[in-house]
Amino acid sequence: MKKLLISGFDPFGGEKINPSFEAVKLLPDVICEYELTKIELPTVFGRSAEIMSAKIEEIRPDAVICVGQAGGRRGITPEVIGINLREATISDNAGAQLQNEPVSEGAPDGIFSTLPVREMVAAIKAEGLPASLSFSAGAFVCNDLLFSLLNTYRGTEIKIGFIHVPFLPEQAKDGVPSMTLSEITKGLIAAIECL
Repeated sequence: MKKLLISGFDPFGGEKINPSFEAVKLLPDVICEYELTKIELPTVFGRSAEIMSAKIEEIRPDAVICVGQAGGRRGITPEVIGINLREATISDNAGAQLQNEPVSEGAPDGIFSTLPVREMVAAIKAEGLPASLSFSAGAFVCNDLLFSLLNTYRGTEIKIGFIHVPFLPEQAKDGVPSMTLSEITKGLIAAIECL
């Protein structure tokens, strides 16, 4: 059986819940030919990638999917690329608000996801759920994690990428888009089935 390492984040930015890890927790332990290892990461620059890299070295997964919250998005959005930039409009959970810093000195400006992102979008839509490709994972901790892992494991066989999910209804205010936890979980299963 193949191994999938999948992560979500703890709440940040004053929120009391983060749909990314709430959905990851609800995923089955086996999807198709993949056995899942689930991990919650701190919303902290650098630290989330350190923890994830240590877990990758420990379990040697065939694929890695990081899941994060993108409040304001209407659907589930697999990320096409990570960029080599840290530019925060809010502080991370350790109080850092980094500006105009590279994720990794001397690394490329951007690195493409190695997940089948287009197939994932099609599979999520086939479940009747909103989904689209995203060409920006932002420049906060989600992108920091994505770029770090893509850079560290460049040239390896490990498939690596990131999927952003919307707010839950209880987080969404003033008409901000949201999806239920069961919808997010269903969409992630559809995406994983594309691996």
